[in-house]
Formats: sequence, C-alpha cells, structure tokens
Amino acid sequence: MADPNRPVTGYPAAAAPPPNHNGYPSAQPPPPATAYPYAAPPYYNNYPYPDPYAAQRNTFLRRVIAILVASTIITGTILFVIWIVILPRIPEFQVDSLSVSNLNLSNSLITANWDLRFTARNPNKKLTLYYDEIAAAIFYDSLSIADTTVPPFFMDRVNKTSQEVRFVASGAYVEKWAFEGMGKERAEKASVRFNVRMVARVSFKAGAWRARRRYLRVYCGDLSVGVALNKSSGNLLGGQRQCRVGL
Repeated sequence: MADPNRPVTGYPAAAAPPPNHNGYPSAQPPPPATAYPYAAPPYYNNYPYPDPYAAQRNTFLRRVIAILVASTIITGTILFVIWIVILPRIPEFQVDSLSVSNLNLSNSLITANWDLRFTARNPNKKLTLYYDEIAAAIFYDSLSIADTTVPPFFMDRVNKTSQEVRFVASGAYVEKWAFEGMGKERAEKASVRFNVRMVARVSFKAGAWRARRRYLRVYCGDLSVGVALNKSSGNLLGGQRQCRVGL
C-alpha cells in the first residue's frame, strides 16, 4: 500500500487522447520532422585542378623581361661607345662687335637700334651642327629690352661662322630702376652695360648617327657700349668677348 506521506517524484502521466466518434482513442499524428536551424555550409573544393597553361605564361613573361633588359643594356652600351668614340663638345660663341645707334631715353621709354655680330665655332672633329631655331634678346641687367630671331645655319666639322643680328626698340617701356641705372652709367662712365642671351635648338650629326635636338643656351654678359649722355650712338668697349654656353 502506498505511503500517503511519501513525496511524489517523476513527471505526470500524459493525458489520454480524446475518443473518436466510436468511443475509442483516436490515433495521434506523428510529430513533425525537426528542421536543421542553419543553412548548409557551401562546399569548397580545396584541391582545384591545376592550370595547364600557367607554366607557359610564366615562361613567356620571363622571356619578355629578359629581352627587354638585354635590349636596354645593348642600346646603352652602343650609345656609350658612340659617345666615347665621337667625344662631342659644346659649341663656342663669342661677341665680335656690338653697337648702338639712335639711342633715346625719355619718360621711362627707350628707342634704339643694336647691331650685334657674333661668331659660333664647332670644335668637334666628327660632328656637324645644324641650328634650326635661335631666339636672341638684349638685356639691361635682367630686363629684356628687345628681341629677335636668327636665321638657321649649318656648321661643318671644326668650323666657324659669323652671324649678324639687329635688335630694335621703338618707344619700349623700361622700369624705373633700369631707366635710372642707364642714365647713371652714361653720366658716370659714358657707357652702358648690356647683356645678350640666345637660346638655340641644335642638332648633332655624325655620319648616319644623329642625336636628338638639344637646346643650347648662350649668355654674353657685361657688354659695355660707349655712349655718353650727349651722344646717341657708340660701340663695344674692350674688344671681343667670350660667351658662356651650356645645354
């Protein structure tokens, strides 16, 4: 006989299913299938098929790089040998004469004509030179007063040629410091110092070999022209002057 004071343990019994219309317990439908709470992970192929053309591509790239490196080295070597054999030298320039005429300075305006004669010399024994564009300007200190162009000319090996250039200023404005500076030089020294600058595009050629065009910069400074206050014309003082030349 069960002890009425003993505590009850366990789960309560499940209730019986309700009877059907015949008085018998009805059948319970099977419990639904339990669904997986997460989507199935994607499938990764950790062992892909090898690329049959990968080795060919790598070989092709290595050959292209090797060809480019070899071509660069060969071209550089050839140019270096040509440079050593030819030994190119920078042309030389000198001012033979410079004269000024019709000089008039008034009200910060200048009117004058400058006639320049210079000589260019090619010291190279294996190179010919062709000047196809030359721009020239005359300056007082750093102020440009007048400019012009020089016609193209050719220079053979170890040769020299002389060119004449005319600069014209007609009522050109000059800054106050330049206007006063020229007046002071004329009063104290009876002369004015001018500078000439030229930029020339020149081609170097040795037989069939032709270097790319270079820009030659020529500077002829401190060209003192004797022209006092009571005169309007004068000539270069001190004879010929060498110019500085650079590429």
